[in-house]
Amino acid sequence: MSRLLSFDAIDNFRDYGDYATAAGRRVKPGRLYRSAHHARASDADLARLGTLGVCTLVDLRRPGERRHQPSRRPVGSACAVIESDHDDGGEAPHITFLKTSDLTEASGRAFMHEAYRRLPHEAPHLDLFARYFRALGEADGPVLIHCAAGKDRTGLLAALTHHLLGVSREDMIEDYLLTNRAVDLERRAPDIARQLHAMTGRKASHGAVVAFLGVEADFLDVAFRTIEAEHGSLDAYLERALGVHAALRDRIGERLAA
Repeated sequence: MSRLLSFDAIDNFRDYGDYATAAGRRVKPGRLYRSAHHARASDADLARLGTLGVCTLVDLRRPGERRHQPSRRPVGSACAVIESDHDDGGEAPHITFLKTSDLTEASGRAFMHEAYRRLPHEAPHLDLFARYFRALGEADGPVLIHCAAGKDRTGLLAALTHHLLGVSREDMIEDYLLTNRAVDLERRAPDIARQLHAMTGRKASHGAVVAFLGVEADFLDVAFRTIEAEHGSLDAYLERALGVHAALRDRIGERLAA
């Protein structure tokens, strides 16, 4: 199947189902979607989004991000929306980084490592991740998760979902890294560098843009090592931090795997 879905102005939209599981089953396609934000969605995008039958949408962005780039949604959509009210009143950390730090490959990678160390244990993410997994156990239709770029918060949550469903680590990483192809990062990097220069007055190297706006397997590994250091295992984190108890795991597996 083609995982990438083409939209006019919704980036990184794809199906993260249809993977084999360790139990010999397969995650159903057309039930798990992920993307970047929908603030620039065209009318055609909204029409196509409406055809997917999404019944639950999880917006992983901060309130300030949602105010700055409010989502467009299909007219008359009955889709349940899960979002966080946790608002520290500040701008998103990645924006602060772009405005105040040297835009080098090393600094971009260091920022991403630190972001992935924090991400699993920040209060808004614990709340949203827990509500998402509860929704997976209850939703009768497809679920869509997104953040701003659809790569970090969204990428970690998709990877945790794959782990819970028994998807292999190899397939999990392959799906995570698909962001780099979905957004055509190598081709877009020069234009993004020009935008960063206009915003900050400083020049970013090609390597810095790729390190900051792409994903690397090591980023996800940093998050997993942080989780395992505090909780002992991903399974313990899912249960103790996110409330994914055995009965909920079973319900999610029954709904999403065939």
